[in-house]
Amino acid sequence: MFKLCQSKVGKKLTRAEQKQLRPAQILDAAFTEFVRHGYAATRVEDIAKHVGVTKGTVYVYFETKEILFEATIRHASTSFADIVKHADTHEGTPTERLRSLLLALYAHLGSDSENREVLKLIISEGQKFPDIVARHEQCVFQPLIDRITELVREGVAAGEFRGDHLAFPELIISPLMTLTVLRIIFDERLDIDVDAYLNAHLDLLMNGLLVNKGSPNRAL
Repeated sequence: MFKLCQSKVGKKLTRAEQKQLRPAQILDAAFTEFVRHGYAATRVEDIAKHVGVTKGTVYVYFETKEILFEATIRHASTSFADIVKHADTHEGTPTERLRSLLLALYAHLGSDSENREVLKLIISEGQKFPDIVARHEQCVFQPLIDRITELVREGVAAGEFRGDHLAFPELIISPLMTLTVLRIIFDERLDIDVDAYLNAHLDLLMNGLLVNKGSPNRAL
């Protein structure tokens, strides 16, 4: 998250610099409050207090609490499109590239609590804000599904993967999503070895996808 009122060398920001950074500061504070209290119980004055401004200043940048909430979700979301873009999925066999993509997803969703908190907000508040859910699906989730489908198609064309799973690309990430939801529900009380879970996921996935099933270690 954004650090308030300090430059990289520790120098206090000028008034103009602070004004320029104010929207991001407000969104960071809003994210903290929305996660802690939920939409209904969050007060704009508490968000303003975090930033050190008045409630009216918040409304200068975000006209309503609902607009602020929508902007907060966009601000805090790590786009799956960016994860796909930065994952090493453009070199190697389709099997190797699919594995690289899953490793990148686990690194973001498995270890980054902020991403889980965004998903928690969408799950808990999505019924009240269907447009946010639709936008999240279109801009965040769908690029991932498109890339998975592309990789599986390439694997089928290369003779590595079976073609009968193309209709359900969501199955490829369903164990990861299950783990994410469990961690949202149980937080740190969930005692699970994420590395072992990842290896089990890859083992099950590849042995289901591969045309010639062999040693899981050879497949991966």
